[in-house]
Amino acid sequence: MTSLSPLFFSTFEVGKQAFYRSALSYAIVNLKPIVPGHVLVIPTRVVPRLADLNDSELASLMGSVQRVGKVVERAYGADALTIACQDGKAAGQSVGHVHFHILPRISAGDRFSNNDEVYPALERSAVSLASDMKGDVQPLKVDADENRTPRSKEEMEEEASWLRGFFQQS
Repeated sequence: MTSLSPLFFSTFEVGKQAFYRSALSYAIVNLKPIVPGHVLVIPTRVVPRLADLNDSELASLMGSVQRVGKVVERAYGADALTIACQDGKAAGQSVGHVHFHILPRISAGDRFSNNDEVYPALERSAVSLASDMKGDVQPLKVDADENRTPRSKEEMEEEASWLRGFFQQS
């Protein structure tokens, strides 16, 4: 990945977390992953909702979701992916910039015994991320068992570097 213009997730510079970049979208490792390999795919232009993207941006974003998903699935030895987009605040979107969550899922040994348990976890993650990033999203419910802590910049940069290698191989 060559060094191009800075990357912003809303107002937050995330270039060092990035491991994939196309002309109109990019992917970053997650500050507080729900499962190992939980990443975000984001359009380069900061827009709050999916409907705000033009056709080229949408095509690039979806192509990036597909390409990043394939790499994440292979890198983490997953059997499947959960791909989610919380499109708007009422849907649980914590950062006012369109983004897709990609979570590698493993049939045997996944954190969630019931596959649908991932959705409340995504909601809690969004609220937690907004809090960590000083956003204004309020939790819809309290999760006393939530003990994921933000990763260090070094941890995120190390994972991003590792994942970058998978794109250089393909």
